[in-house]
Amino acid sequence: MSDDRRLGDPFADPEDPKAAAREQRRREREEKRRAKEDGRRAEAPPPAPQSPPPSPEPPVPPRTPDEDFWGEDPEPPAAPPAEPPARKAPPRPPRPPRRSSGALAALRRHPLRAIGALAALAVLWFLLALFQPFHGDGSGRVVVTVPKGASVSEVGDILDQKGVVSSSTLFQMRVTIAGKRSDLYPGRFVLASGMSYGSAIDALSTAPLKKVATVTIPEGYSREQVAPLAEEAGLAGSYMKASRGHEGFLFPDTFELKPGAPVADLVQLQLQDFKRRVRGVDMSYAKSKNLTLHDVITIASMVEREAMVEKERPLVAAVIYNRLKDGIPLGIDATTRFATGNYEEPLTESELAIDSPYNTRTNPGLPPGPIGSPGLASIEAAAHPAKVDYLYFARKPDHLHHFFTASSTEFENYLATHGYG
Repeated sequence: MSDDRRLGDPFADPEDPKAAAREQRRREREEKRRAKEDGRRAEAPPPAPQSPPPSPEPPVPPRTPDEDFWGEDPEPPAAPPAEPPARKAPPRPPRPPRRSSGALAALRRHPLRAIGALAALAVLWFLLALFQPFHGDGSGRVVVTVPKGASVSEVGDILDQKGVVSSSTLFQMRVTIAGKRSDLYPGRFVLASGMSYGSAIDALSTAPLKKVATVTIPEGYSREQVAPLAEEAGLAGSYMKASRGHEGFLFPDTFELKPGAPVADLVQLQLQDFKRRVRGVDMSYAKSKNLTLHDVITIASMVEREAMVEKERPLVAAVIYNRLKDGIPLGIDATTRFATGNYEEPLTESELAIDSPYNTRTNPGLPPGPIGSPGLASIEAAAHPAKVDYLYFARKPDHLHHFFTASSTEFENYLATHGYG
């Protein structure tokens, strides 16, 4: 037997061509199998760190008797192509914690400093808003009228509403800080829109140029008392001369004229004002007592001088009406003051006994005419006196109110106790 024969193959014949062919095929299969195994080992990548172990190779099926007889190995099942293991991304390095900006971090670390910083900013803003260091003098032209007697808050509200300043409250604070609360003038001012508080205060604390002559005549004043007022206002001429014959009919009010205007213009305005006011007064009751408009104004001028409070005007008028009816002298001291020109000091005995038609202590009936210019309330009272029987009145110690009575005895007792007041 040949050495190439497989051991244990009793039928192997080296000269048999079929046996030789079979042996050749067996060898080729063996080489092929080994080549496959070597190839798989070469292709398999080295195991990655921390990767799962490679899958085990599929088991080789057992050899059949025929394969075992002929020395042939069974074909191993085709292995699926090996998939490369999934590569894990390398772990990212941990992110460093975000750091706040320097100012914000400092505020978080020191909250009290943060509060202090905010307070400082608030104070700075307030000071800038109050003192307005970069504010201009405004623009445009805004005409503002400050009423006489207006408070600082009222002035601030007017300027705020007109757009002259941006805040009435801050304006009032600036006036207080500047110490000029009592230095603001009333009158007409030409200001600007959006002025600084300092500029507005400077303008209002400077006396406005008078473009009109203003004359205010109190109620009850006579022509003799009005004359100095007209002269002080700078009116030209003699008021006494221009108003002659109009005593009582020159209505008391506030009048505005051109500077240096003649006093005749003032007299004309007073007469026009009187006609307009008296037109609405009902004179029917006075006419029923045979009293004329001149009589009513004369009574009203005495009421204006004697009554100090509104509710007593009709009572004083009633005393005058009742005394005229009974023929009793009026005894009105205001008429004697008109005759003597003594409007302030107590009347002397000689003045009370003056020989004048205006002395209503010695002359019955009404005086020759009005003793001053009454206001509308006194004219209304003189046209509609109270329905009372009073014949006497005397001033109380407070110099405002009066004691009224229809009894001469009560009147004398009152004077004995309290005097004339």
